Amino acid sequence: MSKIRQPAVDNYFYPGTKTKLLETLEILTNQQSIKEAVVSVICPHAGYIFSGATAGMVYSNIIIPETVILLGPNHQGYGEPFGVSSSEYWRTPLGEIKIDTDIAKDLVSESRYLEFDDISHKSEHSLEVQIPFIQFFNPQTEIVPISLSGYIDNPAWVEIGESIAKVIQKYNPIKNVLIIASTDMNHYESQENTEEKDKYAIETILSLDENLLIERIAEKNISMCGYGAVIATIVASKELGAKETSLIEYTTSGARNKDYSQVVGYAGIIIK
Repeated sequence: MSKIRQPAVDNYFYPGTKTKLLETLEILTNQQSIKEAVVSVICPHAGYIFSGATAGMVYSNIIIPETVILLGPNHQGYGEPFGVSSSEYWRTPLGEIKIDTDIAKDLVSESRYLEFDDISHKSEHSLEVQIPFIQFFNPQTEIVPISLSGYIDNPAWVEIGESIAKVIQKYNPIKNVLIIASTDMNHYESQENTEEKDKYAIETILSLDENLLIERIAEKNISMCGYGAVIATIVASKELGAKETSLIEYTTSGARNKDYSQVVGYAGIIIK
């Protein structure tokens, strides 16, 4: 019997029925956009009502290849700090999406930090909310979900990024692999403070400078939850030859609910 990870945040972060979810994705995306192959992207992971349009803009502009490696924070802190899903499938209202078990095994073998663990994924939303977008644009895609937790200047981020690049290079050109880093930006400060902090952090992502990102997060106390995923993604992307970046959209929760006193920032970034 297949090992299937069940959805944890359907009917909460996104619609829980196939019909409603498809209707929502059609609104949040532009299927007519010209799509390009990219190395990686940065996507937010709040409820679709808040950050779904930003994520949808990113997914609308990229080609979803055979395999997607998903990196995101472990908000609850359950399980291992660097957990690769050992499930065979993840389920959403759109159906089941297969895990690329070959790449998952190679990543665990290559990295001294990554290990198989499903507890870290059981109730986590940061990767789950990305899956319907992937299924919407390419139902045949396979995924490798990786949950990350730890302190900002953890050496694990660089090592994991290097390991991801090595494994992707091993499969190139047999498989095309996309990296998706799932993160929201600064949390629960005023619109003015959040925009200032987020701009300061986004500048470093656009310049592909993971060390400066670490410095600035610490300097300004930027509460960007998926910093580990972004750091590892920057490292991997540079190893894979990425040189260009573009900010697709930046917004905050205030643009959706008109409460600008305590907002969360959302950025959609493409790296190629």
